[in-house]
Amino acid sequence: MVRMNRPDYRFAAFFLVTALASQAVPAQDGPPPPTVRVDQAQRQSMASVIQAPGTVVSRNDARIAAEISGRLSWVAEVGDVIESGDVIARIDDRELELQLQEDDATIKRLEANLVYLSQQLDRLQKLARENNAARNQLDESTAQKAMAEQDLVQARVSREQTLYSLQRAQVKAPFSGQIVDRLAQAGEFISVGGTIARLVDTTNIEVRARAPMSVAPYLFADMPVMVRDQRHFTENSIRSVIPVGDERSRMIEVRVTLDPNSWVIGSAVRVELPRSEATEVVAVPRDALILRQDNIYLFKLVEDNKVEQIPVQTGIGNGSMIEVRGNINDGDQVVIRGGERLQPGQTVQIAEEVATAG
Repeated sequence: MVRMNRPDYRFAAFFLVTALASQAVPAQDGPPPPTVRVDQAQRQSMASVIQAPGTVVSRNDARIAAEISGRLSWVAEVGDVIESGDVIARIDDRELELQLQEDDATIKRLEANLVYLSQQLDRLQKLARENNAARNQLDESTAQKAMAEQDLVQARVSREQTLYSLQRAQVKAPFSGQIVDRLAQAGEFISVGGTIARLVDTTNIEVRARAPMSVAPYLFADMPVMVRDQRHFTENSIRSVIPVGDERSRMIEVRVTLDPNSWVIGSAVRVELPRSEATEVVAVPRDALILRQDNIYLFKLVEDNKVEQIPVQTGIGNGSMIEVRGNINDGDQVVIRGGERLQPGQTVQIAEEVATAG
């Protein structure tokens, strides 16, 4: 019988313990389920829409003109922010100041003449009562006084006109805005009606869109519509529908209010306008759709956080939502992020639940 020495026992015991420990460690699970974001399918009232081209414009955009002629002494700079009533330009008013002085002198002269004629008329009336003055002299004096009174009225009107011209020598802003262009420079002579600067209200903007006459029956004031460009889109409301179409283009004008902090005047945009009556549909976020060459589908969340692949057909779109026809009902949870690599029946984790657990 072969006897094992003490070191052989130690090695045998080591291998035995190692084998038992390896069997005691449980087998690790596979990779964790993918994390997705979900949203609800909703029943909404939608109508088919057209994309009407439009331009962002200011509701107050004016070329400010001179009301009197003269040499410009100062013009506001491009980029200056102007409040309503602020001076945009000044016209040299030296000649008008001299005219005002002349008007004042004329008034004083006519007032003195009127005093003299009034006193003369009083004396003739007194003599006439004593039968010491001819009737024609009294009539002549009365007429002279009346003409002097009218001359004084005319002189005072002339002075008011001069004051009005002096006020117009300072060209003032009719509304608050920003100077975007100087059309005349200081030192130039400007005629009545000559444009000096362009003033634009940058805080009061809207979209001026052109749409076919066929959509007019479905448009009304305060209707919410989507306005979009290449960078973003927002929901806004129609301010006004101009019910007069162009006989050549057969188009009408639609005005849509805008937030001035999000858009630049002059930007090209598109406005989604309804072209049919609204109908009740089931809609999902556009991000839920997965497009393949042969079909369109989405993933619906079912029991135990598993997903079911649902083929759908799309219909009317409205902003970020789009109509779908298929096995989707109001309130169903659909995957909107992370669905591109999912498989039917796969278990998923919802992003909000993961964040809460963390």
